[in-house]
Amino acid sequence: MFRTHTCGELTSAHADNVVTLSGWVHKHRNFGGLVFLDLRDRYGLTQIVCNPDNISDFSIVESLKYEHIIKVVGKVMPRDEKNINAELATGSIEVHATEISILSNTKPLPFEIFDAKKGEEDEELRLRYRFLELRRKKLQDTIVFRAKVEAHIRQFMNQNDFIDIATPILTVSSPEGSRDYLVPSRIHPGKFYALPQAPQQYKQLLMVAGFDRYYQIAPCMRDEDPRADRAPGEFYQLDCETSFMTSEEFFTLMEPLWIELTEQVAEKKVQQKPFPRIPYKECIEKYGSDKPDLRFGMEIQDITELAKAGEFAVFHNADVIRALVVPGGAAYSRKDIDGKFTEAAKQGNGKGLPWIKVVNGAAEGGIAKFFSAEQLRELIAKVNAEDNSIIFFGADTWEKSATALGCVRSLAGDILDLKDPNVVAWAWIVDFPMFEWDEQNEKIDFGHNPFSMPKGGLEVLNTKDPLDIIADQYDIVANGLELSSGAVRNKDPEIMYKAFEIAGYTKEQVDEKFGHMIQAFEFGAPPHCGFAPGIERIVMVLTNEASIRNVVAFPKNQKAEEPMMGSPSEVAEEQLKELHLQIKKEKNT
Repeated sequence: MFRTHTCGELTSAHADNVVTLSGWVHKHRNFGGLVFLDLRDRYGLTQIVCNPDNISDFSIVESLKYEHIIKVVGKVMPRDEKNINAELATGSIEVHATEISILSNTKPLPFEIFDAKKGEEDEELRLRYRFLELRRKKLQDTIVFRAKVEAHIRQFMNQNDFIDIATPILTVSSPEGSRDYLVPSRIHPGKFYALPQAPQQYKQLLMVAGFDRYYQIAPCMRDEDPRADRAPGEFYQLDCETSFMTSEEFFTLMEPLWIELTEQVAEKKVQQKPFPRIPYKECIEKYGSDKPDLRFGMEIQDITELAKAGEFAVFHNADVIRALVVPGGAAYSRKDIDGKFTEAAKQGNGKGLPWIKVVNGAAEGGIAKFFSAEQLRELIAKVNAEDNSIIFFGADTWEKSATALGCVRSLAGDILDLKDPNVVAWAWIVDFPMFEWDEQNEKIDFGHNPFSMPKGGLEVLNTKDPLDIIADQYDIVANGLELSSGAVRNKDPEIMYKAFEIAGYTKEQVDEKFGHMIQAFEFGAPPHCGFAPGIERIVMVLTNEASIRNVVAFPKNQKAEEPMMGSPSEVAEEQLKELHLQIKKEKNT
C-alpha cells in the first residue's frame, strides 16, 4: 500500500492512528540527528518527524533530497501547542515516522520549484520543463480550479436539458476568419481535411436535426498569432446552441451559469445582476473598447464642438475629439504622460495623446495654451473634471479617437487600483455592425460571424448601406476580456446568399464552401442562436490571470512551439511519401 491518506487531510482527529503517506520531499531540516521533513502532494503538506531511535535504517533519511518521492509509515501525533502552525491545514499534527522508503530519486533540478525568485528563470526554460513547473502550488491550483469550472459547466448544462454531442475533428476547410490547420489525406491524394476552428456549422446542423439544446466543451484549432489572451494553435470553448429562442431569452437562460461560476466556484462578487446590455456603438463611445472593464466608471466623453473652438490644429483636422478625465492625474510627471500613457494610446491606434492638467480649479500645461481662459473653464465644466485631475484627449476618426482613450482608461484603472480582483463585472455587448470596411483589402467584409442574422432580414440587406446594417450579434465580456461572440443565426438561404454577396462572394463560391448548409436549410431550419465562450478566458477572469499560458497545463510559447515535446517537428521522408507530400526548400538568394 502506497498511502492510506493524503498529505492535506490529517488533523488532530487522526491522533494515534498509524498512517501511510506518499509524496515529494518539500523541505528537509536536520537538527542534530532529529530530521524534520515536509511531505507534499497536491492536497497539501504534512510535517514528518524522523527520529533515529524509531527508524531502523536512518541512512535513508539522511540521503533524502529536495523533490525525492518517498513513502512514509508513522503515527499521527498532536503538536505541542507552541508549535502549532495555524496557516497549515495539517498544522495541528505531525507524523512520527517508523518506516521510510524512496519511491523515486531525482537528479539536480533545472530551476528551483518553490523557492525561486520572480523572474529567476525564463519562460522558455519553464515550458521545457513544464512537468516540473506544474508542481508549483499556484499553477497546480489553477489547473485544479479549471477542472472545477468545467465540471460545474457540465452540471449546469445537463440540468438545463442540453445534450453533450461530439462533432468531428477532421472536417472541411472554410473561410471562418482564421487560417485553418490542414491535414493531408493518405487515402485521397491531394486532398486535405481541416481541423475545426469551431463546430459552428455542425452545431447549426444539429439544430436542423432537432436537437434543440446542444453543447460540448469543444477543442478549436486556429493558426493564429499568439498574444496574452489567445493561445496559439488550440483552445477549448463551451460550444452551445439553442432552438426557438430570441437573443434575450438566451441571455436569461445563460446568465445563471456565469453567476454560479463567479459566486459558487470562484467565490467572488458579481457586480450587477441582471447583466447590463450595452450596444456596440455606445460601448466604443463610452469605454473605447467593445470589451470594457466595467468595474470602474471613468467614461469617455465627446467634446468635438467645444474642442474645435480652440486653436489646436490637430483638433481642427480630426473628425471627432473625445476626452477622458483621470482623477489624481495632476501628480503625473511629463515622463509618465509621454511614456506610459502615450504608449497606451498608441496601442489603441492613437497618433498622440494631448492633455491638460486641472490644478487649483484652473487648466495648465499640455495644450492649455491653445485655448482661452473662458474656453478652458467651459471644457473643465463640460467633462466635470475635479481638481488635481488630468484630461487626456483623443482626436481622430470616430473609432480611433475612442480606442486610443480606451487603452489609456484601462492603464489608469491599473495605476489607480480600480480593478477589484474580487469582483467580476459581466456584460452583454449587443447590436454589432453586420459588416466592416477592410482597409487592407479595400472591401466590405463580415464584422463577426458570417452566419449571423441581420436585424431586419433581407429588406435591410437590399436597402441599407452595408456599414449601417446591425446584426443580431452579441458578446459576453467580463473585466476587460471578451469571452465569446454569439448570434441569432441566419437560417434563410436567400438572406445568406445576399449577405455573402455584399462581402464579395458569388453564389457559386457560397455553394462550394457552404452548400451543405444551404441544402440543410432548404429542408427547414428552426430559429436558433448560441455562443461559444472560451474555457481558458473564463478561467483567466475568475483567477485574475493576465496570461492564457498560466491556465493551460501544457501551453505553447510565443512562437507557437511546445519546447517540452518539441512540436512542431520534422517528420520522416517515408511519412511524407505516404501522404503524397514533398517539402520544397527555398533556394538561398
